[in-house]
Amino acid sequence: MIDRNHPLPINRQAKAVGVSRGSVYYLPRPVSDYDQELMRRIDHLHLDLPFAGSRMLRDLLKQEGYRVGRKHVATLMKRMGIEALYRKPRTTKPRAGHKIYPYLLRNLSIDRPNQVWAMDITYIPMARGFVYLAAVLDWHTRRVLSWKVSITMDVHFCLEAVEEAIERYGTPEIMNTDQGSQFTSQAFTGLLKEHDIKISMDGKGSWRDNVFIERLWRSVKYEDIYLRAYDSASAVRTGLNRYFNFYNSRRPHSSLDGQTPDQVYFNSLPQTKAA
Repeated sequence: MIDRNHPLPINRQAKAVGVSRGSVYYLPRPVSDYDQELMRRIDHLHLDLPFAGSRMLRDLLKQEGYRVGRKHVATLMKRMGIEALYRKPRTTKPRAGHKIYPYLLRNLSIDRPNQVWAMDITYIPMARGFVYLAAVLDWHTRRVLSWKVSITMDVHFCLEAVEEAIERYGTPEIMNTDQGSQFTSQAFTGLLKEHDIKISMDGKGSWRDNVFIERLWRSVKYEDIYLRAYDSASAVRTGLNRYFNFYNSRRPHSSLDGQTPDQVYFNSLPQTKAA
């Protein structure tokens, strides 16, 4: 994917294959073939059974013939960036300097484009290995505004996705995310504050607080990723570009009365009056 001995600069290689420029300078620890297989199964099980924690996932994997302990399942879940979707007592404190912001969407009427954007990261399995996908979604219209692929879950590709969405569509009133370290980092919250965007964060482990982007991940994986078995990050990027174009412009949504996200997004924008 990235050849560190190639005469072409690394940042230009990253752009060519469609991965975050910030992530290519980090060398991730290798993952065994068996762990990659486990991660693919955990990803499937998590989409179908989002309430399943490491203990239940361990037992489900054992039913399928996998030999794995609960602690190892928990380690893989952490690496994949997933957790069981239920409320639980808060037993840990945010990392020093990382403020947790309140959830602003409860009882809020969201009735127009660019009122609320949502953002999240998900694990994307490949034929061998895996990458991470970050996407920015318009809450009202379900339109995917921008997305980036990275080999690590660092903050850089999240910043790039937000910056691209702002450059193309302006700024939302509110950005909603979960409490992941990428989104609580000073770099991420600072970017939002710089653009006067209010910051909203889900209750930890509460899928309902960011339900539409969770539904997006399910659609992406069952309608594209699991059917393709992409063999490289560049292939993932090409495939996702095709899929998101379909998702935005052609895929009807029952929640949008059979319309596409593009139709609702662009038809709902304020019309510019002629001079």
